[in-house]
This record gives sequence, structure tokens and C-alpha cells, in this order.
Amino acid sequence: MTQLAEPRALAEVASLLRHAVAGGAPAVEVYAPATGRKIVDLPQSSTADIDRAFAEARRAQQVWARTPVAERAAVLRRFHDIVLAEQDAILDIVQTETGKSRAHAFDEVGDVAVNARYYASVAGRLLATRRPRGVLPVLTRVDVRHRPKGVVAVISPWNYPLALAASDALPALIAGNAVVARPDNQTALTALWAIDAAERAGLPRGLWQAVLGRGSAIGGEVIARADYIDYTGSSATGRTIARQAGERLIGYSLELGGKNPLLVLDDADIARAAKIAVRACFASAGQLCESIERIYVHDKVYDAFTAEFVSNVKEIRLGGGLDFDSDMGSLTFQRQIDTVAAHVDDAVAKGATVLAGGKARPDLGPYFYEPTVLAGVRPGMTVYREETFGPVVSLYRVGSDDEAVEQANDTAYGLNASVWTRDTARGRAVAARINAGSVNVNEGFIAAWGSADAPSGGLGISGTGRRHGPEGLLKYIDTQTIAVQRVLPIAPLPGMSEELWAKAMTAYFGVMKTLRQK
Repeated sequence: MTQLAEPRALAEVASLLRHAVAGGAPAVEVYAPATGRKIVDLPQSSTADIDRAFAEARRAQQVWARTPVAERAAVLRRFHDIVLAEQDAILDIVQTETGKSRAHAFDEVGDVAVNARYYASVAGRLLATRRPRGVLPVLTRVDVRHRPKGVVAVISPWNYPLALAASDALPALIAGNAVVARPDNQTALTALWAIDAAERAGLPRGLWQAVLGRGSAIGGEVIARADYIDYTGSSATGRTIARQAGERLIGYSLELGGKNPLLVLDDADIARAAKIAVRACFASAGQLCESIERIYVHDKVYDAFTAEFVSNVKEIRLGGGLDFDSDMGSLTFQRQIDTVAAHVDDAVAKGATVLAGGKARPDLGPYFYEPTVLAGVRPGMTVYREETFGPVVSLYRVGSDDEAVEQANDTAYGLNASVWTRDTARGRAVAARINAGSVNVNEGFIAAWGSADAPSGGLGISGTGRRHGPEGLLKYIDTQTIAVQRVLPIAPLPGMSEELWAKAMTAYFGVMKTLRQK
């Protein structure tokens, strides 16, 4: 295993920590999952630190909101260039903090670059003042303006620390808001690197800040001060945040868990489906809300798909080096490997069969677990309904498209799904019947996720609100309607009775309908 490259990954820690508003609470130790080596003594934020961060953010936001959108877009374009040019450094940090493979870490670099470029391109149009038709054409002028929320709290998790910290902050910033981030302690350096890169791209200091601490310690304090909440994480915590935001009557966007299905129809390209399904299941060691955990295969192709898929899974190379020599990295926490082992052991004890993997690999590092394929999973097994959030997938045999859709929809989650068929029209029709915010046909999750102009988010207990697309920016603004009435009032003319006014307006409404005017 390649050792962590300290000169690139860890030498800049001191300069990165200056972007955190922290130090008022005792520091915590953070360790690299792949090796168990200590990364940093991470300062923590006190209530006073949080007050200071929000106060500074509000001051910076007042100036930023008056900055032309074109200038804000220029910052995002320069940020895009820095992320791509300095990807080796941020890939090292992401790998060091999460334990994931370099290929899966690069997915985050790509996501951030695409979103920076996209929002820099569309923000001018989306934020432009709109002139809708007034109640009385010509006489009524209406302007719809977009106003930033103020200070947005971006509460991001540890599993995709660059993508989920930066790609949610960028549209908030270009919309004219400030951002106070609360990244997970485990991956705080990644978020701080993103803030540093943004400031080097021209973002005013104080506009994007980070406070550090466990959610249970400071999450409520952050929510109590924010004007909008963007959260990615567990469904249980999402419910708590929704209640807290509801008490304050502020908006929120939540992307939560998933128990995502992949459907292999009877006409699928088996070799291609089996190959792409490996990435769909085991990206970031399965620690991905969009990850596939259930595969439903038509009986006609079940044996062929299973053989091909299991063969591909057994070829996955495990490792923790800061290079592209490994296909899958480590889990990030002891609790994750404990959950994975508990789900697999419970399934096996109740009659499931392990077709690949099924055991931890402490010889590679403390939290490595083999990519695992299960068959014979039934109701009553923990893995059947609960999200594993690890490198475990279950195979199920189905007899028809209808059965596959019914089984795919037998869940409280609804985040992502995948359908495989040679007939793309059939695939789209099946996809439309699946209860999920995104469905990929002949892809696992990247086709929908990477299409920055399309919204992404969950149904059911997978969340509410959307990231990406116009929706991913417009959630961070309030609309203001300014209506100016000219020449004549919207009221009876002098000497006109209310009855005659009502008749005149009734005739007017009929004419407008005939002319098909809004």
C-alpha cells in the first residue's frame, strides 16, 4: 500500500485551518481511515465562534449582494480552473480523510468543476428581473426581482466532502448569499481547501466560512442563526433539522438516505450492465446515498448476469494508496464497518448466500471490507430494508417488468434507481414508474447526477428539495413582486357603480380568455 503523501496532503494544514472560525472549544483528533495515522488536531467552534462567523458573514453578504452577477460568475469560473489545476492536492486530502480510492475521489473534482461552470453560465439568466404581464396590460407594470436569502448554512457529510461542501455552496454564493459551512470533523480539511481555493479565485474573505464541531454539539446553534439550511445526511437527522427549521419558518433542502434499486430487464446487454453495476454499487465503498444496494434481474438473464457481475466484483482491487492503482478504498469509520458486518452476518445467519466478499480485511487497514454480493435475501433480514451504506448489494430474481417495478418501489426511500435494457423507450417507460427522484437508464447514477442542468433529489424519506439545475440555485433566493399601476386605478372610474365595474371586469376577463392571455 502506498503511504500517505504528507508533502502534498498534509503540509498545508496550518494554512487551511485559518479558514475555520474555531478554537473556542477543545480540539479533536482526526485519523486517516486507510492507515489509522493521525491527520490533525482539529479545532472546534464554541457558541462565540459561531456568533462571530455569522456576524462576519452577514457583513460580507451585504456587499456581495450588490456585486453584479457577472462578477460573481467570474469568481466561479476561476474557482473551476483552480480545482482542475490543483486536483492532485485536493485528491490527496479527500483520500486521506475518507479512505476512498483516487478514481472515486476524482468523481468529486469533476462534480465541483461541472457545477461551478454551470452556475457561472446560467446565473445571469436565472437571477435577471422578470417582467410578467400585469393585471391590466400596459397600465400595470410588474417586475419580479430575486433577493438572496442572506446567510445559508451548508451542513455537509463526510462521504463526499468536496462535492457536498462546494457544489451546494456555489449556487448559494452566486445567488448573492453568504455561506456558513458545518463540515463533518472527519473531512473538514477538504471543505477548508475549497474555501481557500474560492478566496484565491476572488471570493471576498468572510463570505464563505466554516465552523467546526459535531452536529450534536453545534448543529442546533448553526440552524438557529441561519436564513436557510442545506443538509445532506441521514433521514433521522433530516427529520430533526426539518423540525428545527419549521419552528423558525425558514426554508431547507434535505438530501437523505437511499436503498436504491437497479433493474436488469430481459433484453439488457449483460456484459455492460454487469460492468457498470460494479461502479454503481461500490463507488466510495458503497458510502454514497445514490449507491445501488438492490439488483432485480429478470429470470431469463439472472444466471448470466449473476455470473458476470460476481466475476467482475471478485476482480476489484482494494487499497489505500494515493494513486489510481486501487479500484475501491476503505470505509471511513468503525461504525460503518460494524454496520456492514452486522448486515452481512444477519443475512447469512438467516439463510442468505455470499456470492462474493463477505469479510473484513484488516490486513489492508482498519476499515477495509470486501465488496460483497448476497443472494437469497428475504424480508426479515436487516439488509432487506435498511440502508447499509457500505459495499454490500443483494440480488433478486424477478419474472417481469411489473414485478421488478413493484419490488423496486417496496421501500420508504426514493433517491436513485437504474434500469438496464437495449430498448431505451422501454427503459424510459419503466423508469417513469419507479418512485425515485432520479432514474438512470443504462447507467448507475452518474448520468443523472452529472447532468448539472437537471435537478437531483429524493422522494419519501430520501429527502425534500433539489440540488443541481435551476432549482439548485432558485432555492437560495426569495422573489419580490413590484407592481406599478399607471394612469387608471384598478377600481371603478369616477361616477361608475360597483355593479357596473363588476360587469365591465367580467367582460374583460372573457375577452382575455378568448385571446388566450394569461
